[in-house]
Amino acid sequence: EMDFLRSLFSRTLGLSPGEKVLDELTLDGVARYILSGKNIICMVGAGISTSAGIPDFRSPGTGLYANLQKYNLPYPEAIFQIDYFKKHPEPFFALARELYPGQFKPTVCHYFMRMLKDKGLLTRCYSQNIDTLERVAGLEGEDLIEAHGTFHTSHCVSFLCRKEYSMDWMQTKIFSEDIPKCDSCGSLVKPVINDKIFILGWSIPLRLKFLSSQSTFSDFPRCDLLIIMGTSLQVQPFASLVSRVSNSCPRLLINMEKTGQSEFGMGLFSFGGAMDFDSDKAYRDVAHLSTCDDGCMALAELLGWKEELEQMVKREHALIDSKDAKKKDKEAMTRQNNQSEHEEGLHGSPNRSTEFNSTSQSQVCPS
Repeated sequence: EMDFLRSLFSRTLGLSPGEKVLDELTLDGVARYILSGKNIICMVGAGISTSAGIPDFRSPGTGLYANLQKYNLPYPEAIFQIDYFKKHPEPFFALARELYPGQFKPTVCHYFMRMLKDKGLLTRCYSQNIDTLERVAGLEGEDLIEAHGTFHTSHCVSFLCRKEYSMDWMQTKIFSEDIPKCDSCGSLVKPVINDKIFILGWSIPLRLKFLSSQSTFSDFPRCDLLIIMGTSLQVQPFASLVSRVSNSCPRLLINMEKTGQSEFGMGLFSFGGAMDFDSDKAYRDVAHLSTCDDGCMALAELLGWKEELEQMVKREHALIDSKDAKKKDKEAMTRQNNQSEHEEGLHGSPNRSTEFNSTSQSQVCPS
C-alpha cells in the first residue's frame, strides 16, 4: 500500500522516474552533465573537513563522538539536542574548542564549491558543519545555509532575554574553558543561526524550511544536480533534503561509503527519495567512493578545471598564511608593549623615589 501511495503521489505531481538524464551513471557522466550548465546544490557534512585536520563524527577511535566518550553521552546526537544541552553543556563546548573557527584551512572540497559559485553553477550549499570553512573559502550570504549553526553570533537561551553576544565574546569564554552564561539573566549562551537556535530539538530556521519546500520558487525543485559530500545522512531533517529534488534530478554522492539508501525516516511524501546506486532500477544516483578531496579533484580533472582548482587552493592558503603571520606579529608586538609598560611600572616608581631622596638630601646638606 505504501508503494502504491508513493507511486500515486509521484504520478500526480509529475515526479515519476523518467529516462536516465545522465548518459552513464559514473563520475564521467556527471562531468558531462555539469558542462551543459546546471543549477547545482551541494549538501555537505563533517567528511569534507577531515583533511583540514578536523575529525569527523563517527570514525571509530578518532571521530568527534569517540573523543567525547568521557562525558558519557547517552547517544552521539545528544550533544546537539537542546534538552541535553541545558542540563549538560560541557560536551558541546568541549567540541566547540576543537572546531572553533580560525584554526583550520578550507580543503580542496571547499574550494571546489567556491569554483562552482564563481562559474555561476552553485545555487546553494547546505552545510551541517559549524567550522565555518565554507565562509573562509568564499561562500557567504545567499550562497550558504548553515543548518546546524555558526559561531558568528550567539544568543542567550532564555526566551525572555535572548541577549546577543559577539564571536569574540564567545571565543574568550570557550578557550578559557568557562561555560558561557548570560551576564543579564545567568542562562546559558550558545551559537545561533538566523534567529533560531541551531541545537537539534528546536526548530530548523524558517529560511531552511522555506528553501527546502516543494515550491517552484525554492531551491530543491529547481535543482538540476544534487552533490552530497562527506555526510552519513543520518541526522534529520537535513538528511531528508535529498528527497526534495525532482525525480529527474541526478544525485552524486562523494563519500567513503555509500549512504542514504534507506527509506527509513523519509516518510510518505519522500516520493522514493532514498538513494539507489546498485539495483537494476537505478537511473540517476551515482556514488564515487573516495575522500571528498580526491573525489572533487577527480571531478575537476574531468571538467578541465584541475589546474585552476590547484592554483586556487595554493593561492588562498597562501593568503590565509599571510594573514595569520600578520596577526601573530601584531599579537607579539602587543604582548611586548604590554610587557614593557608593566616593567616601566615596576621600575619607574623606585627611580623617582631615588631622584626625590637625592634632591632632598642636596637641599638639606648643601655642598
